Amino acid sequence: MAYEPTAAERVFLDRCVELAREALEAADEPFGSVLVSASGEVLFEDRNRTADGDQTRHPEFEIARWAAANMAPDERAAATVFTSGEHCPMCSAAHAWVGLGRIVYIMSSRQLVALRTELGAPAGPVNAIPVQDVAPGVPVDGPVAALEATMRELHTRA
Repeated sequence: MAYEPTAAERVFLDRCVELAREALEAADEPFGSVLVSASGEVLFEDRNRTADGDQTRHPEFEIARWAAANMAPDERAAATVFTSGEHCPMCSAAHAWVGLGRIVYIMSSRQLVALRTELGAPAGPVNAIPVQDVAPGVPVDGPVAALEATMRELHTRA
């Protein structure tokens, strides 16, 4: 079932789309993520940076690393990661290991796999596993139907 974000959450999700677009324009896959504190402050944001061949340079993984180095455990637990796509297993694990809080994503891994299949793109090297199956203690909301078409268009262009 689709998640309906609040007006404040929509601002962060729209920024994720902008970051995903920036990634695509830089020859990366279109993913973008924003880390937001419990008080609503943007703490860190990034986009996919895998074009150089390092496939671990996902924005969600970078957020986990940044949070571990710059936030206290209680701050991490109270923070939310907004992201254009549901975390992959690597990013889900990193998120859980550093103790980050909630995730809100626009497009699910299942939706992305279906789109890639529809487009005839090769499957990724890692199974698309829902966040809850990798990190069952992390609260997750998504997909966000209002932005799915935009993300589909960016992934189709990729």
